[in-house]
Amino acid sequence: MTLKEYFTAHPRAGIAFSGGVDSSYLLSQAVKYAEKTRAYYVKSAFQPQFELDDAKKLAEELGADMRIIELDVLADPVVASNPPDRCYYCKKVIFGAIAGAAAEDGFTVLMDGTNASDDAGDRPGMKALKEMSVLSPLRDCGLTKAEIRRLSKEEGLFTWDKPAYACLATRIPAGEEITAEKLAATEESEGFLFSLGFTDFRVRRRGEAAVLQMPEDQLGTLLKHRGEVLEKLGAYYKAVYLDLEVRK
Repeated sequence: MTLKEYFTAHPRAGIAFSGGVDSSYLLSQAVKYAEKTRAYYVKSAFQPQFELDDAKKLAEELGADMRIIELDVLADPVVASNPPDRCYYCKKVIFGAIAGAAAEDGFTVLMDGTNASDDAGDRPGMKALKEMSVLSPLRDCGLTKAEIRRLSKEEGLFTWDKPAYACLATRIPAGEEITAEKLAATEESEGFLFSLGFTDFRVRRRGEAAVLQMPEDQLGTLLKHRGEVLEKLGAYYKAVYLDLEVRK
């Protein structure tokens, strides 16, 4: 099945939109083929500001209707307690909010950007999507991440080469309480590293320390900025370490 055929079968659909590669491509196709669609972006402490900025930019370029939902995910005690399957409960909260907003707007079908490369067995959040009857057109149509990037480039979407960026909560170890302060420290630290030109890295929290995970080809540049990094991240963490098992 093609996406055109998919939207012929589901002509009115709400799109769970993050501003990332997958949901951006899905939205572009919904705008093209659906009779009516609307993008729903959930703004919470788990998403950095640049994700919202990208989402707004992409929606504007596509001429897509977009609704922003402000959500306090930490108000859910299970999510804040950060169990190993936190993603399951988080998806329930987030998609519950989206489903409610979409229903208000007259959409009974909700879609997300899960693709054919995503392993359902390794993602508890996908269990929540299934339970909530969220459709995943990219996955159902057999589109892999690599294919979505290629097609996005052909469509002229600026998101085609955007690095994968998991939510800020993933930087905090399972079992450790998630707080707004910890998330803000992560966002500020990663934002600073982005400003220095680093890409596809993570600043993970380990106790009161930050552990930097970098691609191998950026390690030399990191050492050149060592003093700046220590000064900036020192405002949020008692120590800053480098993980030598580099990101690939």
